Amino acid sequence: MSTQPPAEADARHAIETVFRLESPRVIAGVARVVRDVGIAEELAQDALVAALEQWPRDGVPDNPGAWLMATARHRAVDLVRRRENYARKLAEIGRSTETAVPPEEIADPDDIDDDLLRLVFTTCHPVLSPEARTALTLRLLGGLSTAEIARAFLVPEPTVAQRIVRAKRTLATKDIAFEVPYGPDREARLGSVLDVIYLIYNEGYAATAGDDWLRPSLCEDALRLARVLSALMPKEPEVHALTALLEFQSSRAAARTGPDGEPVLLRDQNRRRWNRMLIARGIRALARADATTTGAPGPYALQAAIAACHAHAYTYEETDWPAIATLYRLLAARSPSPVVELNRAVAVSMAQGPEPALVIVDALAAEPALRDYHLLPSVRGDLLNRLGRTAEARTEFERAAGLARNERERVLLLRRARGL
Repeated sequence: MSTQPPAEADARHAIETVFRLESPRVIAGVARVVRDVGIAEELAQDALVAALEQWPRDGVPDNPGAWLMATARHRAVDLVRRRENYARKLAEIGRSTETAVPPEEIADPDDIDDDLLRLVFTTCHPVLSPEARTALTLRLLGGLSTAEIARAFLVPEPTVAQRIVRAKRTLATKDIAFEVPYGPDREARLGSVLDVIYLIYNEGYAATAGDDWLRPSLCEDALRLARVLSALMPKEPEVHALTALLEFQSSRAAARTGPDGEPVLLRDQNRRRWNRMLIARGIRALARADATTTGAPGPYALQAAIAACHAHAYTYEETDWPAIATLYRLLAARSPSPVVELNRAVAVSMAQGPEPALVIVDALAAEPALRDYHLLPSVRGDLLNRLGRTAEARTEFERAAGLARNERERVLLLRRARGL
């Protein structure tokens, strides 16, 4: 424990920060004990309450994440023991010898000893809708608030809250095992798992809310899970493609923020700071995806190919924008999305000029999903600026800043507006 108790406000800030970072690991570790993700989240919240009571008084522990885990697991073990004691009173004496070894402790060579991965596969169970799977996993594994998940989905916050509550209730009532499935069940859940891992990575790569633009721990967790999946499923091209995409994206991390944590746009990044080892890993993973693909490339293969175009360019001007625009066109056909179309507009602007790109962006203004999406006016402002329509561009950047939930992005957008 620290020798000098910090001020109560400092302790509460430390608690909120640590819990946001550590709650996925705490929930995953506890879920393996209690076999119920809803109860696991409640026990993690109990540990948070205990921290709020003790840390302001006694000081922040030297290892606060371990403290939260130990507190939550202790309560989980107590809960399991109470259940076992009750069951033992009802069961015959001889039955206890039949269940002396819990199923999760029996070694299985095909098992993955990773609680976070078990949590992903459990929350991606087919009994849940695709929307509920992603929302629940982002809540439990990503540690995101309901508002942040709603932002990622571009849907109302109450909708996400209902999905999460119903998903936890469904997993409990259906008695879904906390495990990594095998055989056909694993294949069936793979697509949803990949989507969830990617969304978690994106929240770390560009946080939707808060004071920091990057949340590296989320990126690290997502990349680690993708690498584990690649080793587990060597014949699945989209697994390798997602891993390649995350390797490429992670390679830029050091160059994406300035000295004070402010965002640095792609065109302004010092590419000498890009991690060439991660780029090489991405190239190898993309090659494995290509080698195992038997049909048309999947959405992650196309996105990884786009990221590879950026990685191969030693300067912004050397980027193969026509190739990127073509890849985005294929991606839009493969996985239609207004966000993909907005990204395609950026590539078209670099390959063909701002005028055709502005046509695409203006057509997207009618999309309900993009009504409050700050990057739409941000992209439009950039295009208008390049066309010399400065006053309109300033208005768009100011509108984008008003919609941005992340403080770093908001400041950047206001700076761009003032710069005009």
